[in-house]
Amino acid sequence: MNATTHVSGYPRIGEKRELKQALEAFWSGKLDASGLDGIAKELRLRHWQEQAGLSFAATNDFSLYDGMLDLACTFGAIPERFGPADSPMTLERYFRMARGRSRQGGAPDVVPLELTKWFDTNYHYLVPELQPEQDFRLTWDKAVQETKEAIAAGFRPKPVVIGPVTFLALSKMDGGDPLSLIGRLVPVYRELLEALAEAGAEWVEISEPILASRRDEAVLSGLEAAWDELRPAAPLKLLLGIPFGRLGDALPRVCALGFDGLHVDATRAAADLPWLHANYLQDRVLSLGLIDGRSIWRSDVEVLRALAASFREKQLWLGTSCSLQHVPHRLDAESTLDPVLRSWLSFAKEKIGELLSLAAAQPDPDAGAATRAALASRRAHPGVKIREIREAVARLDQSAANRGRPLEERLKLQRQVLKLPLFPTTTIGSFPQTAEIRRLRARHRKGELDTAGYEAGLDAAMRETIRLQEDLGLDVLVHGEFERTDMVEFFGEMLEGITVTSNGWVQSYGSRCVKPPIIWGDIVRPTPMTVGVSAKAQALTSKLVKGMLTGPITILQWSFVRVDLPRALVALQLALAIRKEVTDLEAAGLRVIQVDEPGLREGLPLDPAERESYLEAAVRAFRVAVAGVRDETQIHTHMCYAEFDDVAGAIAALEADVISLEASRSRMEALHAVTAGGIGSDVGPGVWDIHSPRVPSVEEMTALLERAADVLPAERLWVNPDCGLKTRGWEETKASLENLVAAAKAMRTKTVAAV
Repeated sequence: MNATTHVSGYPRIGEKRELKQALEAFWSGKLDASGLDGIAKELRLRHWQEQAGLSFAATNDFSLYDGMLDLACTFGAIPERFGPADSPMTLERYFRMARGRSRQGGAPDVVPLELTKWFDTNYHYLVPELQPEQDFRLTWDKAVQETKEAIAAGFRPKPVVIGPVTFLALSKMDGGDPLSLIGRLVPVYRELLEALAEAGAEWVEISEPILASRRDEAVLSGLEAAWDELRPAAPLKLLLGIPFGRLGDALPRVCALGFDGLHVDATRAAADLPWLHANYLQDRVLSLGLIDGRSIWRSDVEVLRALAASFREKQLWLGTSCSLQHVPHRLDAESTLDPVLRSWLSFAKEKIGELLSLAAAQPDPDAGAATRAALASRRAHPGVKIREIREAVARLDQSAANRGRPLEERLKLQRQVLKLPLFPTTTIGSFPQTAEIRRLRARHRKGELDTAGYEAGLDAAMRETIRLQEDLGLDVLVHGEFERTDMVEFFGEMLEGITVTSNGWVQSYGSRCVKPPIIWGDIVRPTPMTVGVSAKAQALTSKLVKGMLTGPITILQWSFVRVDLPRALVALQLALAIRKEVTDLEAAGLRVIQVDEPGLREGLPLDPAERESYLEAAVRAFRVAVAGVRDETQIHTHMCYAEFDDVAGAIAALEADVISLEASRSRMEALHAVTAGGIGSDVGPGVWDIHSPRVPSVEEMTALLERAADVLPAERLWVNPDCGLKTRGWEETKASLENLVAAAKAMRTKTVAAV
């Protein structure tokens, strides 16, 4: 076939999380700026080398924190609190925008940009803040320098730039629609493109993922206005990329734009391919993203080759559906995986090989035979279909998703039984995972510490954390989750039908990386997972301790999921496993149980036509998971870092007794969103942004609670951080929790005085 080949991005963090380690060393003052820059350059070079054989190497896909932040800095969209607009772009400003603090001993802490989910992925982006009269201008040459860097290393670069409509649509602006700024922004985009052409780029991919979720008039007219003015004077060719979804009825209008090529996500836009086959112009490049950039399953290259061949009359390019940053780096680092399961998989490096095989003039018969054998073994594996599990899911009826009394009556009963004060205080679950805890876990895995010694170390950390929470005056305690590496991976290790990797790291945000489990078969809970440690924690204190679980939709969303079974059925299998754990926790004496669902919003399909069925399935799975307990047992859930407006009705329909949610960076905007959906639950809007190392003051937290009290009555409000405290240090954790308890007490005093 010999088609042109490319990818839309590559994992940034490094095979061994070198970027994470370098960032954290820089933030702690152990590495200087030149050292960080050197490691970043080494990673970029290595990743371009791993793309060798492709027609282009992706550039500008690398970031020290986030691509939306990079673009805001490139165009000078820097809020005043981070320094004067004409100040030079430095790492100090960059990381203060990202996390509130640059590094130990740096400039004073400041409130960072908001952090939220990137479409329906588990990656988080920073939300640019714009003004109605925003002055855009080129203030950072990152994209240009990285393109020159690739050329100097002998690679043919294809810079990837987030498009102007996506950038504006995902930004926030007081007093108007950010898309109204398109006329101000596009000339500066054109300057950037001209600079990239001068640096030596032949093609630039302008990525507009917003079109996968929004094709309203504001977006489409903004896109047309942008492309009317976007083309630079230099002989540069532009590839419009649409990852994550289809264009549908907007296809003819989008294809009327003045681009040189169109890149479509063929894994999600299969319904668009017939129109493109019949109508797409012959004088333009058509790039098919046939290798799934978000799946870890091995591709059936023979089937994809036949699909590509049907477009042989077009100027055809072949690529990945989206950036490969959403999958782990390389499969050959997974020496401990079951060899049969391993043969079913493909990570970023292997996907490059699949792409090259797909584009080759002649298919490789040996590779084809290996792929057919792997696919056959996957279909035949006995764990893929378990009759008892399928029958249990089939037997679920409406009653399985219903608790006894209505929510309002349950809450009244729980207030009588639990006897909590106004503005009860709690945390979301995890406490700092120190270097000592990580060393303890590593020694146990290496066999240097037996299980008894390992559990003794975990118990000591739990006892200390319970005492600390008692001393601080928290009302509902947690055991700290020291036995858990990750809130989803932990359960993936416990459930059959799911496996975990050793090195399958994927970036979530900044230096935060996760290892998504792989759901490959029907799901079985062979034994209790958290009951022993939760009961042990409750025995240490007379205060209430929460049982801590991850919900079925979040496990689903934060895993790589099998593709041979509808996701709604996989969610119900997970729900039945969690339901058994919930009822066992109740039987062990836990009167408060939290089942976290931060993944609910990110699972919302980008295509509006698919959203209602998803939300119905998600709500049902959660309710099945928690409906087996008595009315006086209080069920909590938690959600964070997402736009809640689109799912407010579904959040209300969960009928959790208490919901905690991220709200501090948005200054309670999230609370307004969920209450608009008619929520009847008690609510804990976060008053401490745990994704920043700064310690919020009592006054700051109290002001947020006062905003919350303007929306909901005091008896329905809880006080908690935005999220778990795993990534925070003990010093800042203690100080922040002291302030949180003081803020709650101040609100109690104020409320009683007002009666």
